[in-house]
Amino acid sequence: MALTLDINGESVSVQATSDTPLLWVLRDELGLTGTKFGCGMAQCGACTVHLDGQPIRSCVTPIEAVGSAKITTIEGLGGQHPVQQAWVRHDVPQCGYCQSGQIMSAVALLERNKHPSDEDIDNAMTGNICRCGAYQRIRAAIHDAAETGPPMGEPHADIDEAIVAASGATHRGAGR
Repeated sequence: MALTLDINGESVSVQATSDTPLLWVLRDELGLTGTKFGCGMAQCGACTVHLDGQPIRSCVTPIEAVGSAKITTIEGLGGQHPVQQAWVRHDVPQCGYCQSGQIMSAVALLERNKHPSDEDIDNAMTGNICRCGAYQRIRAAIHDAAETGPPMGEPHADIDEAIVAASGATHRGAGR
C-alpha cells in the first residue's frame, strides 16, 4: 500500500504493508540507516525515533499506527543539536551502535524536562541499553546539553562527522 509520511519535516511516499515495522520503512525504503535494529522486541532502545516528539521503539511500531504523526530520526537532528554536540564533547560512544537511540531518548527527555536530575535521567534512559557501559558519560552529556541550551548557528562539519561516525547515521542510501 502507498503511504505518505512526515519524516524529518519532509513529506515522503512509501510502499509498505500496513504491518511493516516503521524501522524497516526508515532503513530499507528510505535509506535512513541511522536508526538501528537491535533486539526487535522494544527492549534495547537502538531503534528509538520520535513520533510527534515522543520516543517510540520503531522495531515494534507498525507503519499503520503512524498515521499523520511527525516522525523524527537521528538524521532529523542534523548534527547540530546540543545533545549531539555534548555526546562528542564527552566522548560518549565506544562502539556507537546504540547511540542514535540513546540520543533520541535524551532529546525527548530534555524537551519535557530542561534541567533533569540524575534520577530523571536514569528513569528516562532506562530501556536504552549500552553494551559498552557508557552510562556515566551519557548522564554527563545530558547534563551538559541541558546547560548548553537550544541549538544555535550553523552545524560544524567536524562535529557532524564525529556524530555520524559514532552513531552510524548515514546519508540516504549510503552505508547499508
